Amino acid sequence: MKTTSKMRVSIRISKARRILSVDTERTRRKLIVQLEEIFHIASDYARGKIDRVTVEDGKKRPLTIVERQHWARIAAYTVQIINNTAKGIDERQINLDLDKLEAMLNKTAAAGP
Repeated sequence: MKTTSKMRVSIRISKARRILSVDTERTRRKLIVQLEEIFHIASDYARGKIDRVTVEDGKKRPLTIVERQHWARIAAYTVQIINNTAKGIDERQINLDLDKLEAMLNKTAAAGP
């Protein structure tokens, strides 16, 4: 049986889709695991499970209410990213979401008492 150019291209497209599907699912799972870890850390700070933070001089100080509220926002935004990632993977949007999450985290670090 002779294969046409169209069939060869079609076969390659099918293979590419399988590769994309497998790699996308693996990437999605890895990303969700990392985001879940971020969520757990942020929610621990927000709920007061971690009630003290280390400052520059090595001493610990208690978290303020404002800082706990900020950690709660970080946890909530992380869940939004997890939900968006679970629905479908849009690399550009995920990068934008991660940039925003990182900016929120940097704001927390800069806020201080």
